[in-house]
Amino acid sequence: MSTPSPATPASGHRNETVIVFALSLAAMVVSMMQTLPVPILGLIRQDLGTTTANVSWVTTATLLSAAVFTPLLGRFGDQHGKKPTLVAVLGVMVAGSVIAALATSLPLLILGRVLQGAATAIFPLALSVLREEVRPQKLPGAMALVSGTLAFGSGLALVATGLLTSGSGADYRNAFWMATGFALLALLAVVFLVPATRHKTGGRTDFLGALTLGIALLLLLLPISQGHEWGWGSARTLGSFAGAAVMAAVWVLVERKVREPLVDMKMFVHRPVLMANLAGVLVGFGMFANFLGVSYLVQMPEALTGYGFDASILRASVQFLLPGAIVSLLASPVGGQIVRHRGPRTALALAAALGAAGFAWLVLDHQHSLSVIGAGLVVGAAVSFGYAAMPAVIMSSVPHHQSGIANGINSISRSTGSAIGSAVVTTILASKTIEHLPAGVPPLPAESGFTLTFGIGAVAFALVALISWIGLRSGQGTVAAAADRPAAATGKTEQAEKADATL
Repeated sequence: MSTPSPATPASGHRNETVIVFALSLAAMVVSMMQTLPVPILGLIRQDLGTTTANVSWVTTATLLSAAVFTPLLGRFGDQHGKKPTLVAVLGVMVAGSVIAALATSLPLLILGRVLQGAATAIFPLALSVLREEVRPQKLPGAMALVSGTLAFGSGLALVATGLLTSGSGADYRNAFWMATGFALLALLAVVFLVPATRHKTGGRTDFLGALTLGIALLLLLLPISQGHEWGWGSARTLGSFAGAAVMAAVWVLVERKVREPLVDMKMFVHRPVLMANLAGVLVGFGMFANFLGVSYLVQMPEALTGYGFDASILRASVQFLLPGAIVSLLASPVGGQIVRHRGPRTALALAAALGAAGFAWLVLDHQHSLSVIGAGLVVGAAVSFGYAAMPAVIMSSVPHHQSGIANGINSISRSTGSAIGSAVVTTILASKTIEHLPAGVPPLPAESGFTLTFGIGAVAFALVALISWIGLRSGQGTVAAAADRPAAATGKTEQAEKADATL
C-alpha cells in the first residue's frame, strides 16, 4: 500500500475547516503571549517592587525562550510527530500561564514567561500540520489564515490587557488568567480537532546543533532587548554581539559535521528561504514599530508636548490599535487568495507597498486621530499579506520533512525583527526628548522621535519590496523538488507547480 504524497493528503474523515480553526486558535494564542505584558509592565513593577530594568525581563525572557526552543521543537515535531509535540507544547504554555498568574515574585513570573515563550514553536508546527492535512489547492488560504492570526493575536492581547487592567485597583494577574483560559482552549481544540500525525521522519535529535544555535541566538537577542538598559556601547552589549558571531560560526561548523543536522545548511542558505527570513525580520520590525510607536504617540499629553491625544492605555488599545488588528485578520484570507492565484512574490510585494504607504502616512500626518487609525489599517493589512507570503515561500522551497524546522527559523526571524523594532523605538524615543519641561515631569519624547520611527518603518517595508522583486526572482528552483521526488511519485498539483514557478 502506498503512502499518500505530502502534496496530496489522503482523503478521509478530516474536516479541513475544523483543523484550520484549531490551528489558527493555537497560533493566535502564541502571538498573544508575546505582547500580553507590554501595557502592564508598570503595574508589574509597582506590584512586585522591582526596577524598570528588572521588569523588562518579563518580555525578554519570552523572546529568549522562543529563540532556543522553536527550532528544536520544530525539528522534533518533524521527526517524532507533530500532534504529540503540539499537545506537549500547549501543555507547557498552560503551565507557564498559571505560574505567571500565581507568581508573587519576579523570578517566578519570569519562569512562567519562559514556559510561555517555548510555545512559540506552535506556529511552525501548525504550518507543518496544514501541509500534511490540507489539500494543495486550499493550502495557501489555510496558511494565510493561520499566519494572519499572528498579527491579530498581538493586537488583541494589547486590547484585552488594556480592558482587564483599566480603572483603579487594577490587577495585572487578570491578564495572565486570561492567557491561561485561551491556552487551555487551544489545547482542547488541538487534542480533539487535529488528527494524529501520519508523517514522521524519525532519526536522532541534533542536541549539539540545538545548543550552539540556542547560545548564538541568546547572545544576539539579549543585547538587542537589553541594549537600552546596558548602553549600546557598553562592554556587555558589544561582547554579546561578538559572542553571537563566534557562536554562529561554531553552529555552522557543527551542522556541517553531524550526520543528522538540526538545519540543513543547503536549505538554510537557499535563496528563497534566506530571502523569506530576511523579509520576516523586516515585517516583524514593522509590526512592532507600528504597535509601540502608535501606542506611545497617542498617550502623549498634548498640553505638555504639543502633540498626542492624551489617550489612556484602554483608549490607545481599543481606538487606535484594535482596528488594525481586526483588518489584519480580515486581510489574511485575501492574502491567501493572492498567494494562490498570483504567487507569494506578488503578495509580498503588495505587503511592501502597503506597509511603506502606511508608515509614510504616519510620517506626514500623525496629528489627527483618523490619520493614525487609517494608517494603522493599512499597516495591519501589510503585515497580514507579508505573513501569508512567507510560509508559502518556505513550503514551496523545502522538502516535506524539513518544513517544521524551516518555518521555525522563519518564526525566529520575525521575533528577531520584533525585538529589533522594540529596541529601536525605545532608543529613539529615549534619545529625543523635550527640553524645558515643568519640574517633576518625567522625560517625554519629542515629536521628531515619532517621525523618525515611522520613517524607519517605511524604509523597512521598502526593503521588503526589494527582497520581493530581486531576491525572489524566478529561475531559482527549489530544494523541495530535489528532496521530495522521484517526480513520478510527488503528485504535485498545478497549484504547487505554480507556487514554485513564482519564485
